[in-house]
Amino acid sequence: MSLTRPIESHTMNKAAEKLYAAMSANPTNWRLLELKTIAKRHRLEWHMDGSHCVFKQDDGQLLSVPSHGVIKVHYVKEFVLFVKGV
Repeated sequence: MSLTRPIESHTMNKAAEKLYAAMSANPTNWRLLELKTIAKRHRLEWHMDGSHCVFKQDDGQLLSVPSHGVIKVHYVKEFVLFVKGV
């Protein structure tokens, strides 16, 4: 019997959902690492394209977000809607 946990454990899912709720409520002072955590939880793909990270939904819709420093509020708001599928 293996004692290792799968990468997407219940704890990670719960933490990512809390992070998403916090981001939805207050879209200031977020970094790319936190967006990637949420994207992973929601099974979104992403790739780095120069100075931007491009997130991709299953239907091919793309969202480009700058990858350096604190992400501006309007990008975070777009990301929240993107994850929601709006």
